[in-house]
Amino acid sequence: MSEEKTSVLDRITSLVQGTSTTPKAAEADVEVEPLTPEEEARTKSPMNSLVDASPIPPKNGDLIEGKVSAVGRARVYVELAPFGTGLIYGREFMNARDILRKVSIGDTIAAKVVDPGNEDGYIELSLKEARQALIWSDAEEAMKKQTIMSLQVKEANKGGLIIDWQGIPGFLPASQLSSENYPRVEDGDKDKILTALNDLIGKSLSVIMITADQKEGKLIFSEKGPQEKEEKEEKVSRYNVGDTLSGVITGAVDFGVFVKLEEGLEGLVHISELDWGLVEDTRSLYKVGDPVKVKVIEVKDDKISLSIKQLKENPWVSAAKKYTKDQAVQGVIIKYNKHGALASIEEGVAGLVHISEFASEEELRNSLSLGQSYSFTITLFEPKDQRMTLSFKKEETK
Repeated sequence: MSEEKTSVLDRITSLVQGTSTTPKAAEADVEVEPLTPEEEARTKSPMNSLVDASPIPPKNGDLIEGKVSAVGRARVYVELAPFGTGLIYGREFMNARDILRKVSIGDTIAAKVVDPGNEDGYIELSLKEARQALIWSDAEEAMKKQTIMSLQVKEANKGGLIIDWQGIPGFLPASQLSSENYPRVEDGDKDKILTALNDLIGKSLSVIMITADQKEGKLIFSEKGPQEKEEKEEKVSRYNVGDTLSGVITGAVDFGVFVKLEEGLEGLVHISELDWGLVEDTRSLYKVGDPVKVKVIEVKDDKISLSIKQLKENPWVSAAKKYTKDQAVQGVIIKYNKHGALASIEEGVAGLVHISEFASEEELRNSLSLGQSYSFTITLFEPKDQRMTLSFKKEETK
């Protein structure tokens, strides 16, 4: 009996299930003879074909289309053949009542399944959720394709502009405005920036979508289209790290200054690259329109980073020849920070007096006043890394 061929029925069952009919055959990896044409024909019975061809019933969250079959009071029935009848009622009807008032029998509408089968046998639907899902789907598609669209500015705030897309408010950051519309405010005053942005309210801008996040309800746009970005990248590619250039200051902000290198191209000099000494206010050093020499320190994509201080002599190089560890020096207190106080030994060279030398921050400030000169001892000096620490108490005890 064990040597008999497996029956046709057993073999069909085995193939459908993806396993052999006998565990021993499976374990031994016994080769099963392929079905004959006659046997294959039996597997394609009308019943099997019908099962294979049957559509999958809708489940919660699915988007589905159907024709309006009836309109009642505060409810709309939708034919969803072959699955049954969909129903929009209650809160879902109220949420979409403005749209549903215009619906007539025979109209095809798209809705989202919120209950695949309620106690009365209807498939409960949401028109509002479907519309939202379709809108966000369109948004993701527009973002992927970098579709250029003309949208009107509705509002402005100090960070940028509010624009509307299919009923959803989106944000256009000031940093994403084209060079033509970017607010150039001489002193970087935020109120003046807002005034400049307010001038754009009501104006239509050509923008692309750069963020579409349905979960957070966030749409972010940019006026810098692909063409502008490519043109800027082409301009930037002509510059190399180390180049010395002439430019004009076009803006001063808290974190640095913008320098125009050519028409349509600006570079940023970060506050840390303005001077070897401490810079706390960029606007006190440069004004819009000031000519300036800069050095290219980074070229990346469509951005170019610049330095002004690297065209000046590094004071730490000469300081390396003057100072050594344990040397007594004079220093002027120029700034407090969370680590202690900075004391300037000479222009561009400063050391830290650590707060640990004092019982409290109050004692440090009482002992070392801004703008006053004191005697210190150098306890760490690493000119290559531009690091120096100073001791105040050691000098006091001498």
